[in-house]
Amino acid sequence: MLNLKNPDLYNNREISWLQFNTRVLKQAQDESLPLLERLKFFAIYGTNLDEFYMIRIAGLKKLFAAGIIVSGADKLTPMQQLREIRKYLHQEQQVIEHCMSGIFKKLELEGIYVKSYDEVNQHQKNTLNRYFSENIYPVIIPIAIDATHPFPHLNNLSFGLIVKLSDTDDESIERFGLIRVPRVVSRFIELDNATYVPVESLVAQHVEDLFPGYTLIKYASFRVTRNADMEIEEEEADDFMEILEEGLKSRRKGEMVRLEIGSDTDEEIINFFNRHTNVYKDDIYKFHTFLNLSSLWQIVGNKNFAHLLAAPFKPQSLPPFDNSENIFTTLEKQDVLMYHPYESFDPVVRLIQTASKDKDVVSIKMTLYRSGTNSPIVQALMAAAESGKQVTVMVELKARFDEENNLIWAKALEKAGAHVIYGIRGFKVHAKASLVTRRKNGKLKQYAHLGTGNYNQATAKIYTDISYLTSKDEITNDLTKFFHFLTGFSKKGKLDELYMSPAQIKPKVLSLIHNETRKGSDGQIIAKVNSLVDEDVIRALYKASQAGVKIDLIVRGICCLKTGIEGVSDNIRVISILGKYLEHPRVFYFKNDAAQVYISSADWMPRNLVRRIELLTAIKDEESQNKIIQILKLQCSDNVLAYELQSDGSYIKVKQIEEDKSVNNHKLLEEFVNKISKASKKETQRSVAQITSRLFLES
Repeated sequence: MLNLKNPDLYNNREISWLQFNTRVLKQAQDESLPLLERLKFFAIYGTNLDEFYMIRIAGLKKLFAAGIIVSGADKLTPMQQLREIRKYLHQEQQVIEHCMSGIFKKLELEGIYVKSYDEVNQHQKNTLNRYFSENIYPVIIPIAIDATHPFPHLNNLSFGLIVKLSDTDDESIERFGLIRVPRVVSRFIELDNATYVPVESLVAQHVEDLFPGYTLIKYASFRVTRNADMEIEEEEADDFMEILEEGLKSRRKGEMVRLEIGSDTDEEIINFFNRHTNVYKDDIYKFHTFLNLSSLWQIVGNKNFAHLLAAPFKPQSLPPFDNSENIFTTLEKQDVLMYHPYESFDPVVRLIQTASKDKDVVSIKMTLYRSGTNSPIVQALMAAAESGKQVTVMVELKARFDEENNLIWAKALEKAGAHVIYGIRGFKVHAKASLVTRRKNGKLKQYAHLGTGNYNQATAKIYTDISYLTSKDEITNDLTKFFHFLTGFSKKGKLDELYMSPAQIKPKVLSLIHNETRKGSDGQIIAKVNSLVDEDVIRALYKASQAGVKIDLIVRGICCLKTGIEGVSDNIRVISILGKYLEHPRVFYFKNDAAQVYISSADWMPRNLVRRIELLTAIKDEESQNKIIQILKLQCSDNVLAYELQSDGSYIKVKQIEEDKSVNNHKLLEEFVNKISKASKKETQRSVAQITSRLFLES
């Protein structure tokens, strides 16, 4: 019998993530996409890589320092992983620079220019000089470095210039200095609405204004990345906010893990800089393009060139939410499952807003993981609390990189009178759920929302996610129990209709996979997740494949499972879909299970299955089941946006056979929803699911 714990059967987690970011980069290389759309993917790539270094590289370095030998099913040591990652990224850097250069040349034909100070005309230079005097000079920070001026601490993602200067009175006297460019200064200075000058190019022209009496010899732009993974001791809830605030301050001061520097920098400047910062040589990246790819959002956001982005799509409100009927009345009649962003997120917002104003509503309970800024949902919760309704909100303060925003909302909600829970000791609460309790005919009636994504109206327009709205007693009763678990003390935390991690979801998933395994070649699994890392789940899938079960996995990011291994994963196909929208739902289809379809907030990763509070929901409504199954099958057929995992861990774009119809699931779903919206106005007697089925068959 094959040993399913053999490390050769597993892809490395970190290398698999790099492969995902490479797929993002391939979108930037796709010449069929509009130019600013391609530039947008560079910005996403850069943002992703920043977080990877801040968290994953920093983590591997800590494991190495602690003497930990292996950290995953593939058994690679932290040092082996660091070597592979650095090699991979240094090679990929050449691809980035070549591709970006080509995009900028094409943007010039469209009237968008990125130029250095030296490349603009005199009139533009005069404009830039005025801009420097009025907007940069008052806030920029020149720093001398010598015996009496020690090298300063550079916060995480600090950006600036390091300069070598000579004394104008005695050229033999040379000094080094730093110029820190605060984040309040734009990364690019925009001229004439379409010419962008990198700020370091302008600052370099005024070094001698910042250091009077000195002449600039040479300079280099730099950007530093630090360990941003906070370590906090969870104490009493009353103290937790203060502890977290201290953690946020410490994040800016973590160990430096990466240095990005201009490519024309000579070794003298690099050596001087590194004597003070001690960055490992292979974590220094010299860029021929400007630093900070995530700053390209500034150019992408130019509204005068929206035609160079993918055509916008307006999410639709479909039946039964396309009329003015009270949302509680609607949910008493039927369950509703929505697929965002094709279907509008507005009904979810409307549920909370209506509840906040309805005189019969007595309580609102909700989990908030990433709610975004200016959240209409949080505003509605505050209004409900202020009007005397019982409002209970679980605000997860440990949501990485949203801690500060969540702190602000937690304080505002408390001030409004809501009961705010900051988290569960030892766990992150990642479940997405809300529960409204209302008086009706002298009794209490409850209405629920369960989702795969956050309560964030902005990301709901660009992330694909599932919302499930219901008033079924078996679900609302379980949610009442769930919120009691969050607010009180319980060692069991077991639900009856829903499944909650850390105790219930993983056993349920393994049981569902095992059930298909027993059916052999009659078994079928389609699973859609962001990441697949959990070893027990992977081994269960291998066993199912060995039994002949047909398995299709749609995994956007990390996938530690290997495909194409004879006698192990012959029956498993893994695709990753990248396109206009970020694929975010966790959805599962098991052919031989009574419910067949499940949605969840949890990925198939140890952190989700055993270290977080998550929810898994069986979708038993037949129309909702059919809707999800059709979407999953459509995505499995995608031959435009899909990449298929190969046995060596790489991904190859799915090839469209000549006679095949082009299947771009994002585009087709946009078209379907528009057709459904129009058809529903004429065919009000039919349900959305019936219309959807007909349109899928026609296509």
